[in-house]
Amino acid sequence: MKTTVKKLSDSRVQITVTLDAKDLKPAREKALEKLAKEVKVEGFRKGKVPAEVAAKFIPDNDLNAETIDIAVRTTVIEAFKKEEKSPLVLPNVNVTKYVPGELVEYTAVADIIPEIKLGDYKKLDVKKAEIKVAEKEVKQILENLAESFGEKKVTRRSAEKGDEVIIDFVGKKDGEAFKGGSAKDYHLKLGSGAFIPGFEDGIVGHEPGDKFDLKLTFPKDYGVKDLAGAKTVFEVLLKQINEIKKATIDDELAKKCGPFKTLEELKKDIKKNLKAQDEHKVTEKFKDDLINALVKKSKIPAPEILIDDQMKMIKEDMTRNATSQGMSFEEYLERNNETLENWEKEARKIAETRVKASLALQTLAVEQKITVSDDLVAAKIEELKDVYKKSPEALKNLKQPNVKMDIKNRMIIEKTLDFLVKANS
Repeated sequence: MKTTVKKLSDSRVQITVTLDAKDLKPAREKALEKLAKEVKVEGFRKGKVPAEVAAKFIPDNDLNAETIDIAVRTTVIEAFKKEEKSPLVLPNVNVTKYVPGELVEYTAVADIIPEIKLGDYKKLDVKKAEIKVAEKEVKQILENLAESFGEKKVTRRSAEKGDEVIIDFVGKKDGEAFKGGSAKDYHLKLGSGAFIPGFEDGIVGHEPGDKFDLKLTFPKDYGVKDLAGAKTVFEVLLKQINEIKKATIDDELAKKCGPFKTLEELKKDIKKNLKAQDEHKVTEKFKDDLINALVKKSKIPAPEILIDDQMKMIKEDMTRNATSQGMSFEEYLERNNETLENWEKEARKIAETRVKASLALQTLAVEQKITVSDDLVAAKIEELKDVYKKSPEALKNLKQPNVKMDIKNRMIIEKTLDFLVKANS
C-alpha cells in the first residue's frame, strides 16, 4: 500500500491510497467468500458452494464492486495511521482508478485532530483573585435571616415599602390582556424590584380592598420584544397587606438558625460558608482564565466538524431552556430581540473557544502523561449510580462503553486543570 498526503487546511487532509495486486488479493478472496453464500449452483446447497466454483457464476461487476469495498474499508484507517493522522470522522472516499486484480487507487478526505503547539503553560501570567468576605455580605445574610424568622401580621393601614402584599392584577396593552401579565393571589414584597419600575411604588399608599389602575411603560430593553417600550395598564386589586416585623439579630436568632449558642458563632459560620463559596468561584474563574491564556499562547486550529458539533450542543441547550419556559427556540430568540444570524455568529465564537480549550487540555494531558486509573473511573460510576438511582434510563446509560469513556475523559480533563492551577500558583 502506497500513500501520499495533501494538506487541505490546518485540520483537513486528503490521502491518496494506491493498492497493488498483492494488496487486493485478500480483499478479492473475502469478496468471493461473501458472494459465494448467495450463489445458487446445481448440486450444492445455498451457502455451501465452494468459492472456486462460485466464481464462475458471480458477475464480474458484482465481484469487482465487493472487492473494492472491502479493500477500501480494510485499508483506509491504516492509511491514516501510516501518515500519522487521526480522523475525527469516517473519511469521505472516492475511488479514482481500478484495474481488476491489479490496481485500486482512491482518495480519502477527513477532518483530523490538528497539529497543536502549546505555549508555555507554566508562565501564563494569570493571577488568582484574593478572597475577601466583606462585613456587608455578612450583614445582608443576617438581615435576610431576621426577615425569614420574623413575624407577618395582617394590617389595615395603607401599604408601605417593606410590606408584603397579596394582589390580583391584569396587565393590558391596547386594551387587551397580554401573555404573562396576569396573576391572582400574588405575594409581592414592596421594594423587592421584582416588577417593572413604577409597579411596586404604585401600590404604596393604597389600602386593602382598593382597586386601581397603574399606567406604566415597559423599559425599552425589556426581554419581550412586543412589550419593550410599550405603554400598558395594570388593573390591580389589593387584597391583603402583611406587615413584616423582622426578628432581632441577637443570640436568640442564632439559636433558631442552627447549633449556635451566640450571634458571634453564627457570624463565624456565615463567614466560613461565604469564604468557601468565594473560594469555589475564584478557583473556577482562575481555571477559565488559565485556559483562555493557554489558548491565546498556543497555535490551535479548530476543526469545522468539532465547531459544528459544539454549535449543535449549544442550540440543544437553548432549546431545552426555551421549552422549559413554554417557548420554541425561535420564540426564545424573538423574546431576547435576537436574530438567527446574530445568534449563529455569537454561538460560533463560543463553540470555537470551547473546541480550542478542549484540544489544548487534551494535548497538555498527553504531554504530561496525565491519566486516571480504571479503579477511579469505576468509583466515579458507582457515585453516579447513587445520584441517578431514581432514573432507570440514566442508570442504563452508565453501562454503555462510550459513556464510561466520556466519564474517564472528563476526569482526565479535571486532573489536567488541577495540574495547570498548580503550575501557575
